[in-house]
Amino acid sequence: MAAAKQKDKLETSPEPASRPVNDEAILKVAKEVAVKFIEVGRLTPANFAETFQSIYKTVHDAVRS
Repeated sequence: MAAAKQKDKLETSPEPASRPVNDEAILKVAKEVAVKFIEVGRLTPANFAETFQSIYKTVHDAVRS
């Protein structure tokens, strides 16, 4: 029962205040996305520069909006 109350409390608690996201965090997320794309074969050395720039810009725009 206590676990259910704690779960309800977590679900109904307001979102934490927006914290600024630094460039290092954006780079880490972009890197993880790139690694996943490499694993599934969507990213190759031939298209890495263009694709990574696109991934980074997308993540950057998403967190800065």
